[in-house]
Amino acid sequence: MNGTMAVAWPQRGRRAWRFAVPMMVALGLAACESVTSLNTPSVAEIDDPSNAPAQQANIGSLTEVIRRNPNDPQAYNTRGVAFARSGRFNEAITDFTKALQLNPEYAAAYTNRGLAHRQSGRNAEALTDFNRAIQSDARYYAAYLARGNLARVQGNLGQAITDLGEVIRLNPEGAEAYHSRGLAYQSQGQHNLALSDFDAAIDRNPYVAPPFLARGQSRLATDKVDDALEDFNAALNIDNRNADSWALRGVALSRQGKKNEAAESFQRAMAIDPNNRTAREGIRTAGL
Repeated sequence: MNGTMAVAWPQRGRRAWRFAVPMMVALGLAACESVTSLNTPSVAEIDDPSNAPAQQANIGSLTEVIRRNPNDPQAYNTRGVAFARSGRFNEAITDFTKALQLNPEYAAAYTNRGLAHRQSGRNAEALTDFNRAIQSDARYYAAYLARGNLARVQGNLGQAITDLGEVIRLNPEGAEAYHSRGLAYQSQGQHNLALSDFDAAIDRNPYVAPPFLARGQSRLATDKVDDALEDFNAALNIDNRNADSWALRGVALSRQGKKNEAAESFQRAMAIDPNNRTAREGIRTAGL
């Protein structure tokens, strides 16, 4: 892979974007994502503001690399990732654009620029870049992942399922595309297909919470309440600051007739997010 930015599990309160960088020039950009690297190229999550001094130093060192290699598109792509990690999306877009001027077929830079556009609310420009990435390299699965996730959040579920299926064909050991396609099936009410995809995502990476949360939702929808509760507990074992996991755990407990435990879960959700609709409705229904 040449380094593209891929979308990761959505998590409340954290940016769910990842920018991939070339393996050979990663220059210390660690793989993470509120969820860890899920078999995508080396990626770097947008940093917490408290990491600004370290990021600034990293950008400085990357600027020195560019000074010594002014015609290296990978150097600009890598610094663009560093800018994006710092939330400096306009500067990131400028670097990705320079990388593309130097190498007009650089699929990674198109995808990274598209993801930076998404973070800036420019979805039309993002889609154009994802399309151009795929035109440049039809096997560059990170571009299909990015385009598929954009289609999914825009409600174009058929296109999302097609793109995410292509990611799975090209990268069958990756977890993210299974999770994202499962969400699309879930939105269509095709819970059996969604459950199969969530199972596959968890098999490939059992160390992140969102697939457990999503599988629990589909299990609730298909009246598999005991199994759903297990999934919500698993999600909370990984991330106990997720209000949705607490709220849905409350729903499952309520369906089991465990009103006191359900109330406690709803209250935990409200403590994290006072506006959580599922928890508020649960508390209202329980008369708390």
